[in-house]
Amino acid sequence: MGEFFPGPSAPPGPAPLPRPPPPPPRTRVALVIGVLGAALVVILAVSIPLVMGVWNERTGGSSRVDLADVHRFGGLSADHTTDDVDYDHVPPPGGPHDPAWQDCGVYDAPVRDENTVHSLEHGTVWITYTDDVSDEDIDDLAGVLPDEGILSPYPAQEAPVIVTVWARQLELDGADDPRLELFLIEYGDGHTAPEPMASCVGGVTGTASGGVDI
Repeated sequence: MGEFFPGPSAPPGPAPLPRPPPPPPRTRVALVIGVLGAALVVILAVSIPLVMGVWNERTGGSSRVDLADVHRFGGLSADHTTDDVDYDHVPPPGGPHDPAWQDCGVYDAPVRDENTVHSLEHGTVWITYTDDVSDEDIDDLAGVLPDEGILSPYPAQEAPVIVTVWARQLELDGADDPRLELFLIEYGDGHTAPEPMASCVGGVTGTASGGVDI
């Protein structure tokens, strides 16, 4: 039998291409950011309706936060008198008043209307509250009182909190009513007063029966 001699072998084919690297794994930082972002969305989705619901309940369903309810008074006399004055509106936003003005500050008893109206003439902000307002809320009111301001109880008023400057007044739902800040920004400089560059500093410090039903 003859011998078998194999023929030449076929050339090798091209080498296989390397496999692409796997995508990088998601980092821990990205995962944390994603979780926190989702949690923030949930918190906002829950808290915003709750806050708006509380405010709407307190304001009778209105979400308006502006100064549309500010009362404006015209024709207010700035005469001085040593007599007691029967004001048409309480707390009075202006009118005839005592020659001595009420000193700036926080009072735990009603102050005399006639002296405090004189302070309003000087550009003072007067914040008053009823007996139903809590001590904590009174502290909050004292915290936002301007330097040229007077804070005092006024049992005869109807709204829980009222903020007054000369010829302007706003009844508030409470110490946390957001309109208080708006009012102070708009009128706290005393520009509605006849003597806005004067001051309540150096006035009388006594208290009287102002704001009390007799």
